[in-house]
Amino acid sequence: MGRSSPVTSSPVLTGPDLDRVTSPAVPEPSASARRGSGGGWLAALGLVPFAAYLLLFLLLPTVLSVASGLFDDDGSLTFANFGALADPVILMTFWNSAWVSLLTALVGAFVGALACYALLGLPETGAMRTMVDAASGVLAQFGGVMLAFAWIATIGLQGVVTQALMTWFGVNIFADGAWIYALPGLILPYIYFQVPLMVITFMPAMSALRPQWAEANLTLGGTRAGFWRDIAVPVLAPSFLASLLLLFANAYSSYATAAALASQGSQIVPLQIRTALTSETLLGRENLAGALAFGMIVVVALAMWGYSAIQRRAARWQS
Repeated sequence: MGRSSPVTSSPVLTGPDLDRVTSPAVPEPSASARRGSGGGWLAALGLVPFAAYLLLFLLLPTVLSVASGLFDDDGSLTFANFGALADPVILMTFWNSAWVSLLTALVGAFVGALACYALLGLPETGAMRTMVDAASGVLAQFGGVMLAFAWIATIGLQGVVTQALMTWFGVNIFADGAWIYALPGLILPYIYFQVPLMVITFMPAMSALRPQWAEANLTLGGTRAGFWRDIAVPVLAPSFLASLLLLFANAYSSYATAAALASQGSQIVPLQIRTALTSETLLGRENLAGALAFGMIVVVALAMWGYSAIQRRAARWQS
């Protein structure tokens, strides 16, 4: 008979030893977790400068401007200023602001979306893509008096392009009047900064289109046109509408460019507010500006509420 190997028995674990083996290992809490919510107030301190900025330059002026519409020149409480919002002249300024803003937003949105489509095939870190992104960031903020001066110097009554067209081709673009200084003259300058703003806001959504979707569509027998009609457009529609609302609010609240171009008249609401505050012929109507500001705040707030709601829906599509 061969020699048998000694048999070693495993120890039987009971009690606390068994609990240590069978219980899952629980990692020790990190230092930040041990601090718990006690360090939350330290992180909140970083929001204090931003909160103070919003309070001083957004919330407080809004409250003061709207509250001024609730009082008359004697300081008595009245709602007569808000009743002036039903005046046909005031309603016309709101309508003018609405259609100019909507028209420039639509043109800027479609042109900007086409620019985003053209950039889609370029590498994100390439020279052309970087240059377009940088230029869009600058031109989207190029407004106010600077833009008005550049526009007047280009196609004003004595502008470079105006004189060149007159000298070389005999074309007078102001044959029907100096439209550049009236309401139609605001359309082209507004489009000038609406298009780059659309590129900034819509390009991330366009870049989120995954190449795998197009490949799957082609693999299943689809066409490129079918991909854009059935997949890309439904996915991009919320982001496009949100950007459109943002462009509308941007144009609706624009003041400096219109004030520099249209020095006479009050064709839109911001200029009507200026007239109520500074006019020497409408004395005693300063508090009307508060009512007009309230009307503008309501319109812009609705547009931005729609923008926020659509953006949340777009985020669920793209997640």
